Amino acid sequence: MQDKKHISVVAGGAGFIGSNLCRRLLHDGRHVVCIDNLSTGCFDNVQSMVGDDFEFIRHDITEPLPIGIHADEIYNLACPASPVHYQRNPIATTKAAVIGTLNMLELAKASKCPILQSSTSEVYGNPNVHPQTEDYNGNVNPVGVRSCYDEGKRCAESLCMDYHRQYGVNVKIVRIFNTYGPGMASDDGRVVSNFITQALSGLPITIYGDGSQTRSFMYIDDLIEALVRMTATAKDVTGPVNLGNPDERSVNELADMVIALTGSHSRLIHTPLPKDDPCRRRPDISLAGRLLGGWHPIVELEDGLCKTLEYFKTKTKGKNLANVYNC
Repeated sequence: MQDKKHISVVAGGAGFIGSNLCRRLLHDGRHVVCIDNLSTGCFDNVQSMVGDDFEFIRHDITEPLPIGIHADEIYNLACPASPVHYQRNPIATTKAAVIGTLNMLELAKASKCPILQSSTSEVYGNPNVHPQTEDYNGNVNPVGVRSCYDEGKRCAESLCMDYHRQYGVNVKIVRIFNTYGPGMASDDGRVVSNFITQALSGLPITIYGDGSQTRSFMYIDDLIEALVRMTATAKDVTGPVNLGNPDERSVNELADMVIALTGSHSRLIHTPLPKDDPCRRRPDISLAGRLLGGWHPIVELEDGLCKTLEYFKTKTKGKNLANVYNC
C-alpha cells in the first residue's frame, strides 16, 4: 500500500514566490494544494504543475476556506507585495494580511500542523538601525500610503504569536527582504523587474530620488531553500527570522548593472522619492544561519540577474514593454 503523501498548502501559490515554492515542494515529493484568488498571482505560473499531486483552488483567503482542506504544513504567502499592487486597493491589502492570516491560522490549528507566515522587511519601515536585526521594532508610519502593507504584516505577526501562545499553534515567521528571479511579473512595480523591462525596451530607466538608497537583493532559489528549512524547524522555533541577502547595493548600482547586462542604451532619469520609502535596507541574517543549518544566500547578484534577464527575454518576446510601472 502506497504511503499517503505529505500535504503542503500554499496560500498565494500562483504568485512569484508562491509558484517557485510550489515547484520545489512538488520536486520534494509533496502533494501541493495551491490557493490563490489571482488578484496579483497568475494561473500561467502554475498551470504546468496541475496534476495528481497538484491542486489549484481559486479562492480569496479573506473568506472562509472551502470545507475539507487538510494540511500537513501551510505556507501563507497570500498578500499583494509590491507598492503598485498593495496601494491599488489598500483595504483589500489589509484584509489579506490580517483576516487572511487569521483564516490560515485557523486551518493550522484544526490540522495541528506548522504554518509559515511570510512577513516582510517592510515591518522595519524606514529603519533607524542598520543592518536590521529581528529585535528592532521598526520605524513605520502607521497612517501613510504604505501602512496597509507594513502595518498589515505587523498585525499578522502579532496574530501568529498569539495563536502560538494561546493555542499552541506551530508558527514560523519569516521577514523576507527584496527577492527577485524568474517568475516575476513585468508590471509588478519592483525595481528589478522595472529596470529589466525598461532596459529591454530601450526606455529610460526611472530612479526615484538620487538613487543612493540601498536594497539587498536575494535570488528566489535562495529564499525557497530557507522557507523549506524554516518550516522543518522544531516547534519552539517561531521566529521572526530575517531572510535576505546582506550584500547591500544602491539603486544606482543596480541600474548600471542591468544596463551593462542588457547592452541597453537606456538613459537614467530621476523622479521624486515617494513618501516613507526606506533609505537603507540590509538584513542581519546571523539568526537564520544558526537556526537553518548554516543557510546563507549563495547566488551572486550578477548571476541571478543574468538568469532573470533570460526569463524576461523569453517571457516578453514580441510584446510591447513600453507601459511598465516603477517603484
